[in-house]
Amino acid sequence: MPDARERRLAALRDGIAGDLDALLVTSLPNIRYLTGFSGTSALLLVTQRELFLITDFRYATQVTGEVGDLATVRIEPVSLWTGLWAVLSAAGNATAVGFESAHIFHRDFQRLMENSSGGSRQWRPRVNDVERLRESKDPQEVALIRRAAEIAVHALERTIQQLSVGMTELEVAGVLEKALRDAGSEGFPFPSIVASGPRAALPHARSSSRAIERGDLLLLDFGAEHQGYCSDITRTLVVGAATDEQKAVYDVVRRANALAAGSVRAGMTGRDADALARGYIEREGFGEAFGHGLGHGLGLEVHEAPRLARTAGGELVLGAVVTIEPGVYRPGWGGIRIEDDVHLGTGGPEILTDFTRELIEVA
Repeated sequence: MPDARERRLAALRDGIAGDLDALLVTSLPNIRYLTGFSGTSALLLVTQRELFLITDFRYATQVTGEVGDLATVRIEPVSLWTGLWAVLSAAGNATAVGFESAHIFHRDFQRLMENSSGGSRQWRPRVNDVERLRESKDPQEVALIRRAAEIAVHALERTIQQLSVGMTELEVAGVLEKALRDAGSEGFPFPSIVASGPRAALPHARSSSRAIERGDLLLLDFGAEHQGYCSDITRTLVVGAATDEQKAVYDVVRRANALAAGSVRAGMTGRDADALARGYIEREGFGEAFGHGLGHGLGLEVHEAPRLARTAGGELVLGAVVTIEPGVYRPGWGGIRIEDDVHLGTGGPEILTDFTRELIEVA
């Protein structure tokens, strides 16, 4: 089977040809996407004919297994930047070199400016050269995200079985994160959100020491990680019997989720996708209570392109995996969000998070 990395590198080289002799990649997710290297210390120089990966002694064995002979690997004992200057000297004719301006510290930018070889090397800021390629997931990537979603769903099922009145949000987060690890998650793409009662009105609440009470809305927002790829799911429960008001608001959010997840398509703009759910919520009278965007891309990072929001004019590409996460939040009352991961395939949208969207009342 063809190596996906070779295809990605060819596409990147085509994208920078004519503008650059080389591209310095400093984003670790981008480096992993292009080479398979998952370490936390690396620089990658991509020229039209060669590929150089610089890392340190801690990864000397790991880099061999993950990268193989795809790149010329340099284990640098002093500094990654010392290694880069040596590699650039070896590259010879790389005079116009791009750098990822969104992924570099100011001190490292100064290093580049200081090392311009007397003006013979031009450092040119670049944005999204690799991220654009990452938006469309290949079948292997979709399979990895699907597995991350399965892990998250399994953990959610286990967690719901253990919920009880009196547990704190932090205790629930602990149960949830243990269940994620037990199910095979390599880590947590973001700090798990457990928000109960009035705190469920905080879209990105930090789990707290608040004890869960009967009658509370309980919002759980979390993800799993599998071979570097992320899932992201949210479900909102009611502890005890739901009130008529809770049922009514929940139904609005559920219908908005179903409408958007079933209708989103490649070729739409992020703004149009957002309007699928937002228009329905507004018609139901809750427009002001839905203040964030509908969703975001998902892959090696839990938040990546594309964006689905009122201000997102970019087109959703075929193969993207996006979240669909409408919500309604009312200060002092609570909030309800339902989030799914959706693959935009040739046959239309495919929901990867296979867990009921019906209201669950936890006894």
